[in-house]
Amino acid sequence: MPNIVDDDDLNLEVLGYKPSFRREFSNLATISFAFSIMGLCSSIATTFNTPLLLGGPASVTWCWLLGSCMCFTLGSSIAEIVSAFPTCGGLYTASAQLCPPAHRAVVGWIVGWLNILGQVAGISSTEFGLTSMILGAVSLASPDFVVTPGKTVGLFVALLIIHGTLNSVATKHLAYATRSFVFVNIGTTMTIVIALLATTPRSEMHAASYVFGSQGIINQTGGWNNGIAFLLGLLSVQWTDYDATAHISEEVQRAAYAAPTAIFIAVIGTGILGWILNVVMVLCSGPIENLPGVSGSAFLQIMALRMGVTAALVLWSFVCITAFFVVQTALQACSRTIYAFSRDHGLPDNGYFGHISGYTQTPLRSIWLATALSILPGLLDLASPVAANAIFALTAMALDLSYIIPIFLRRFYANHPKVHFHPGPFYMGSGLVGWAANVACIAWTVFVTVLFALPTVWPVSTNNMNYASAITVGVILLSGIWYILSAHRHYHGPTSNLDAETKAKLGVTGKNDAAGASAEEQKKTPVSGPEDAA
Repeated sequence: MPNIVDDDDLNLEVLGYKPSFRREFSNLATISFAFSIMGLCSSIATTFNTPLLLGGPASVTWCWLLGSCMCFTLGSSIAEIVSAFPTCGGLYTASAQLCPPAHRAVVGWIVGWLNILGQVAGISSTEFGLTSMILGAVSLASPDFVVTPGKTVGLFVALLIIHGTLNSVATKHLAYATRSFVFVNIGTTMTIVIALLATTPRSEMHAASYVFGSQGIINQTGGWNNGIAFLLGLLSVQWTDYDATAHISEEVQRAAYAAPTAIFIAVIGTGILGWILNVVMVLCSGPIENLPGVSGSAFLQIMALRMGVTAALVLWSFVCITAFFVVQTALQACSRTIYAFSRDHGLPDNGYFGHISGYTQTPLRSIWLATALSILPGLLDLASPVAANAIFALTAMALDLSYIIPIFLRRFYANHPKVHFHPGPFYMGSGLVGWAANVACIAWTVFVTVLFALPTVWPVSTNNMNYASAITVGVILLSGIWYILSAHRHYHGPTSNLDAETKAKLGVTGKNDAAGASAEEQKKTPVSGPEDAA
């Protein structure tokens, strides 16, 4: 084990960073982390209303399958880059490394802010979703219970404080707890599938034409044609935080292997198991006019219809636990991203949030900054639910754009004399497979980004308008203006924090231009070469 850790730390030093974390995440814990942040049953539960009530049952079935296949190309492309750059900066650090030195600061700045704000909005929206799940269960159990904005925001803030507290423990405790997440996730999913099939009379199951065919296209958008209504089902399958495992890679053993492999396995597993769950939910859903029901969740209402309220609430509690795991892992990943950005002087904090606690060996300051930032969008719900939802809508669009930028740069500057991409152990090759996956995921992400910008129902009003595109463009413009006016003085792209002795040992001479060793030094001491490709 010491040799493995030593090799990991050497690879990190080659990338320009001093090892600061303890590598406590084993292969199992890393895979479990990646599975947990995808959500599986909890992500389906919180988004099930969208495809079912906009495009109909067929949209649920086919959009998940189509989206999963395309998400596989995105996940594979991200894993390839994470394998080459296993740092807690993730794709933010990689983006700056994959473009010429003249553009590194600007690219790193924009991708860094897109990624951080996308993660913050993701944590906030997921926690808000968990809050709605809990209150929906209470409403189902006690129909007289009244959900108010005060109760919702109070529970939301309490849950985030709990997550911040749990994330403040040492890495070994986080790794130990995370190992069980994947089993709870898969176990809950399969239990729901089996229970629904066992409790639904064969005569009440829907026909194949309803689940898979044209009978299942039920347009309830109020204005979009059937094609657009059907495609809106893709909004439920465009998972986020693919690169979350990269953000904990400095805490992972054999990071260049384990982190990308965990992403790859999680994307495949979530796609397959999620499709099975979606098909069974539609098969056993009953009359669509009765959904989403008193709980506001079609997923929970279907479970209550078939299993009875008590059994449904018992299983629903486990679905809520998996959602709790999503926020737990997402907050850990976000705090490491903030830490990395502060370490590179991307925040106007003089490195304050790039500090590692000597007691826990974790970035406590960035953990609580991420927690505080995630609380802010939820507080907007007290004043304007429309404003809160507008911030939540930032998540997928901002994160997806931060993902495809490094993928695009890797191909666009492949032959640039000052850009050197050295593949890690997870490598799809320079041939057709790698190119096809990269091009497909970029084209797909651009396509679904357009869908993310569309209003989902008509007629459009200030209450149901989709503000995601406006907010995302605003983030890019404001970050650009900030960089031009002042940030360029303190941020120059990913910056090495190695001491002179370590640089001399690695043979690094002069000031680096991206993070650690220059391109020439990286060529001499690569993290892993093409000969290690998998």
